[in-house]
Amino acid sequence: MLNDKYIDFAALIENNPDIKQAVSNVNHELITRRGNKPSICNVFLNEYNTLRESDEFTFNIDKEAKKRLPDIINNKVQYVEAISSPDSSYKEKYHKRRNIGIVFSGGPAPGGHNVIAGFYHAAKKANTESSIFGFLLGPDGIVENEYVELTDGIVDEYSNLGGFGMIKTGRAKIDSEEKMCLSKETCRRLKLDALVIVGGDDSNTNAAFLAQEMNKDGIQIIGVPKTIDGDIQVRDSKGTVLCAISFGFHTAALAFANAISNLCTDSSSDVKYWHICKVMGRVASHLALEVALQTHANITLIGEDLADYTDSRRIEKAKKEGAFDYTAFGMTLRHLSRVICDGIVRRAAVGKNYGVMVIPEGILEFINEIQVFIIKFNTIIAQYNSTHDTDFHTNFPLLDDKLEYLRRLAKTSREEGTFTIWNARDDDLFNDIPAFFQEGLLMERDSHGNFQFSQVETDKVLMGLVKDYLDILKEKGQYKIGISKVYYAKTLEKGNLYPDMFGPVLFKNYGDEFLIVKETITSVKTLKQALVRDGIIQESDMIPAEVEKIFKKSVPSFKTQVHFYGYDGRGNDPSGFDCVYAYNLGLTAFSLVANGATGQMAAIKNLEKEFALWEPIGIPIASLMHIEERKGKLDLVLEKTLVDVNSPCFKIVKALREKWLGAFPGEDDYRRPGPIRFVGKCEDERPLTFILNELARSSLD
Repeated sequence: MLNDKYIDFAALIENNPDIKQAVSNVNHELITRRGNKPSICNVFLNEYNTLRESDEFTFNIDKEAKKRLPDIINNKVQYVEAISSPDSSYKEKYHKRRNIGIVFSGGPAPGGHNVIAGFYHAAKKANTESSIFGFLLGPDGIVENEYVELTDGIVDEYSNLGGFGMIKTGRAKIDSEEKMCLSKETCRRLKLDALVIVGGDDSNTNAAFLAQEMNKDGIQIIGVPKTIDGDIQVRDSKGTVLCAISFGFHTAALAFANAISNLCTDSSSDVKYWHICKVMGRVASHLALEVALQTHANITLIGEDLADYTDSRRIEKAKKEGAFDYTAFGMTLRHLSRVICDGIVRRAAVGKNYGVMVIPEGILEFINEIQVFIIKFNTIIAQYNSTHDTDFHTNFPLLDDKLEYLRRLAKTSREEGTFTIWNARDDDLFNDIPAFFQEGLLMERDSHGNFQFSQVETDKVLMGLVKDYLDILKEKGQYKIGISKVYYAKTLEKGNLYPDMFGPVLFKNYGDEFLIVKETITSVKTLKQALVRDGIIQESDMIPAEVEKIFKKSVPSFKTQVHFYGYDGRGNDPSGFDCVYAYNLGLTAFSLVANGATGQMAAIKNLEKEFALWEPIGIPIASLMHIEERKGKLDLVLEKTLVDVNSPCFKIVKALREKWLGAFPGEDDYRRPGPIRFVGKCEDERPLTFILNELARSSLD
């Protein structure tokens, strides 16, 4: 037996190579990832490439964008094309020594390191003397002149790995005159020729303003689309797809899907929990849609589908009364809870009082009354902050303080009879909402002025309503667990009872595969009354133990386990798809820089198709911007893309909802996506939304 009393384990680890290797942070997976070279698009196999401006794509230009971004508003889509025999002046320009900065902005997304790797390798290939500076901790690194000069060793260490650990990231924006001046000073000190900003919609919006501001200084600004939410998608005015998705989406969706698939397995094994899975997606439900396709979860809510909902029954009712019900458009919280309950009750009826539900974190943004409250609160808070020296949340730190302020607004509206943002009706409706949700709706906004849906217990809001309604249905005898007829017969025969004698009294569908206890039987007392009424037993008799056992098994207990999928997915090592995609985005970004572009976003056209058809392009950022409300005021921003409820992939999901709900006897239709694969052939080399859209279009052509 090992006597460890006198053993120096630190020395043992240091002196034993096998133990040292076993506990090392360098393992086979890491070595394989670092050593893998991503495939590159055909155009980058040439030593030189150029840009071809295209007139085939047009955009609906916002007047404010034209006014505020005059130097880049006329940019066109640019194709990166190979050039085999350039003249000497072109070669000299292409190979010149450059100083280029690159920065991560916003939350991490799998593949970011490969954007840097692709850009770095292309820049060094063009001129080994070029310097690439990675600004630390996001845009603050530019403002504060904090950077690291990237080297082969640094880049190779992080190749094909997740996170933004190489240079870290931050959420700051260069959105003031002071920050802009400091950023320009940093660029002058480093003698930057160009700056590449890797980020989401806000970051690329910032890139457009930086491109405009730094154009006169001769500093090129290039954006790269990043967000796991998948809400950066670019189409021209005719609907032509120029950028199908941002990098990181595929990996995050697979990471979430794999974890949720495990819950599907657990749920169907333990048969007692509903797993409520909230996935990232504050504004759009792309991740939830992809996860639904990957896992076949029993219920998946898509926010855009709810916003598109029309209650035809209410419209018809109003029409008969000679009126028009404007509230019939859009889903309400109450109706949504009823939809969820319907699925839960139907599964229970076939013996499945368990399941898996997927909801996007921003689902509440698509609920009418919640959206109205959010818009009003954003405006109230913004107005207060603009007219006072202190912050709304500082002055009213407690929920009661905030509610009192709202009551004063409502009182003013009522007494003065004037229009105000917050009126007595708003106050009455808001007071009906649970306190924890009131507090959530009144919480501080994020740095961009957005309501922080990820901080709201969306699942608690929905499940609270669901549980309340399930209790009502249980009292009415409409929420029951179906009993297998085989189990029922076997149980009664053990007690020497005749199943056919008790069956018609107990069940409303005696003879079916799963038997449902009658709605009038909701307790042991009503069970005995039914048996006495039909002459099965006498008033003085006890209910047969086997019959009571069957009844108790039919009484449901709704138990939930809640999960949130977000930070784990965005920190995942990238899939093979994202490794290749991000690397080629880096190569594209350098091509844009080398050919003098600015105010462009690096992208890959035909990304949704097979790799051989990918086309690197530059997209004009200014053309994508529009006016939107932020922090209670209108501002010029890059537009987010929502799930298209008319797309083939969504319609396929809609057509399969009933099958995936599994409200039928037998096994559920769960799908096992498996772990994220880095190398080797796999069926999900692209997002399933891509694959289905392409297959559907091919079938319809």
